[in-house]
Amino acid sequence: MTAPFPFSAIVGQDEMKRAMVLTAIDPGIGGVLVFGDRGTGKSTAVRALAALLPEIKAVAGCPVNSEKLERCPDWAEIGSKRVVKKPTPVIDLPLGATEDRVVGALDIERALSRGEKAFEPGLLARANRGYLYIDEVNLLEDHIVDLLLDVAQSGENVVEREGLSIRHAARFVLVGSGNPEEGELRPQLLDRFGLSVEVKSPDDIAERIEVIRRRDDYENDRDAFLKRWHRKDAKLRREILTARDMVKQVETPEQTLVDCAELCVALGSDGLRGELTLLRAARALAAFEGAGSVERAHLRKIAPSALRHRLRRDPLDEAGSTQRVGRAMADLFGAFKTAAE
Repeated sequence: MTAPFPFSAIVGQDEMKRAMVLTAIDPGIGGVLVFGDRGTGKSTAVRALAALLPEIKAVAGCPVNSEKLERCPDWAEIGSKRVVKKPTPVIDLPLGATEDRVVGALDIERALSRGEKAFEPGLLARANRGYLYIDEVNLLEDHIVDLLLDVAQSGENVVEREGLSIRHAARFVLVGSGNPEEGELRPQLLDRFGLSVEVKSPDDIAERIEVIRRRDDYENDRDAFLKRWHRKDAKLRREILTARDMVKQVETPEQTLVDCAELCVALGSDGLRGELTLLRAARALAAFEGAGSVERAHLRKIAPSALRHRLRRDPLDEAGSTQRVGRAMADLFGAFKTAAE
């Protein structure tokens, strides 16, 4: 298997990388949507994230990566109680995938050879406790979108067909990428992504040259390139693990709750998912930066990612969603002068 491009070696695209790191610290943030031009490193970042993520503990042979034997589904034939370490799953959901491949179906081979009804797990089972990645997510078929919405809300995959009645845990971080020129995303699915980032081709000549240089080095001598960046990836992995341990200890001042609510009201975002996502992402960012409490500076950094995809269209306002979020923060919080304000 070809080793992916190192996460730390990706040039620029800081907002995208930060969003992915935050979901690794707190998967409850709800996933990342990456929209942008072709060739801007969207897929590369997701592949790199897979190699960066810390390992998980799972029962050997469990089809849904359960950490404890009692959490393995009844239909799974587990031949061992041994708990092993394995890479955090990052599973691709192809655009042409059938519903059976996504949710699972009757094991035809076993039914024909033994006359037994057995369940063959799908992609959702493999993605449990990990990431489910959809490239060109805006082109996903509607019936698969509906299915993902149901599972994302409940955290459980339910299969009722062909005499089977199957349930299993399906909690994963949804990562989608796409080109906005090829179509918009359904609002229901758009709202399920915790963070949304926009990536563009760099305008800076030096930055473009550095992208070319690193990619060329990776293609020409992959082992040497991976070795060169291994230390930085390992350092980032340790920082993620440290942030995971301290994120629940980060204090949330009352003013932070007020700021979250006032910002979302000012932007007219629907529901309360915006506030909740903004708060969780800001707390994860504070943990990653080693802060003991969530500050307004953390909200400023993460608010565009958490809120830009939740805004209603305003035909009288030609500004983009990112500019609208920035303008609302400036009105409420004032000019951003220092990191600690």
